[in-house]
Amino acid sequence: MAQSEVAKAMKQICEEKGISYESVLETVEMALAAAYRKDYGDKTQNIRVHFNPDTGGIEAFDVKEVVEDLPEGYWDELKELEEKRRAGEFPLPVEASSEEGEEEIRKFNPRTQIEFKDAVVENVDIQIGEELRRELPVQTDFGRMAAQTAKQVIIQRIREAERATILDEFFDKKGELVSGFVQRVEGKWVFVDLGRAVASLPPHEQVRGEQYRVGQRVKVVIIEVNQTSKGPEIIVSRTTQELVGALFSLEVPEIAAGSVEIRAVAREAGSRSKIAVISNEENIDPVGSCVGQRGARVQTVIQELGGEKIDIIEWDEIIEQFIAHALSPAKVDRVERVEGDEKIARVYVKSDQLSLAIGRGGQNVRLAAKLTDYKIDIIEVTSLGTEVEQEDGGNDLVLEESDNSDSIQKDKDIDTDVEVSSVDDTEDTSTELKGESEKKVKKKKKQTLQDPTESESSLVKDNE
Repeated sequence: MAQSEVAKAMKQICEEKGISYESVLETVEMALAAAYRKDYGDKTQNIRVHFNPDTGGIEAFDVKEVVEDLPEGYWDELKELEEKRRAGEFPLPVEASSEEGEEEIRKFNPRTQIEFKDAVVENVDIQIGEELRRELPVQTDFGRMAAQTAKQVIIQRIREAERATILDEFFDKKGELVSGFVQRVEGKWVFVDLGRAVASLPPHEQVRGEQYRVGQRVKVVIIEVNQTSKGPEIIVSRTTQELVGALFSLEVPEIAAGSVEIRAVAREAGSRSKIAVISNEENIDPVGSCVGQRGARVQTVIQELGGEKIDIIEWDEIIEQFIAHALSPAKVDRVERVEGDEKIARVYVKSDQLSLAIGRGGQNVRLAAKLTDYKIDIIEVTSLGTEVEQEDGGNDLVLEESDNSDSIQKDKDIDTDVEVSSVDDTEDTSTELKGESEKKVKKKKKQTLQDPTESESSLVKDNE
């Protein structure tokens, strides 16, 4: 291979693997040093090689760090400790002190270190802490084993450099939206090809009901990046709240430009989401910007989320107004904040808006509580604004953000049933009375039809 081709090959590796040119050059120099040590070096040499990719020339050096002179009897004491270790006495480590006040025994590595008195002989100007470089004769005729060793060093070092680059790249992308293809599906785990790496989509980060096919294009959010012995481990999610905000940033130019800002997101993946937006410019409608013309923008996000419903509300600095907006599409009569350190709000809604404010299974008020970070107490009122009194102590519903959504949803179902039945008590009573009267009329008609002879005889007697 020509000398200019060496530099070209190194640059090609840099482009393919995405690593720096200096890293590749350092790898080549380490491989040459390993090959030199294999054929021409010894155990006491710390060999370093300088390689010029343009000319193909190499320079070999034995590099040692200059340290203070060793105390007298150092090697004898070290030999004695070694003999005790072999005898099974197991003394303290070399660098530790066996008795209090005794001077610690230093570690000295003759392969990488040299005493000051020996270094001065070769270079009178050298100081402690500097490196002494001894030039070695240049050797280029390496054997097969040395070449194999250099090859293994290059492969290993380039793989490590590539892993480090991938780790740094995706670590900086934590919380960001990325696009990839489903590479394979193993059981409940889905593996997504992101280009330079393969990410894992665990079952608990998948939207319930979604089906994934090999080759399908998916958008995910990177939530975790870890370094393992097999390389970087990237965990992605389809259920995180950041996915909704990132999709709107992708579809709405006003959000990407900063004219419209997403202040809060509450999501129950696969079912419903609420986002609160605010405009940083007077002439821009934040809700209309997210909805788009004829709902084109929000429909694109809904399709990407598999049909998940999305409520877009306007964020307000006045918390009472914000809570009222968060409970949309229900119309709220009024909102009152409860004094104290805890964030609690009482929301008064009329009877015809009660079930709409709570939502199916309490979902609407639960998402509103997550969005506003307030505990919400739903109170039913009449058309005149007075509270509806209940024999069972009222139909108040207190919702707060909680991880145990299943138990909350069960409680909401029970409360909703109670509240709806309380509104229709009078209607049920009138319906029952009406039904009983209709039954009596039908019974009389039936008796008349069953005894036609009796009716005829009574008619003849009347005529007589």
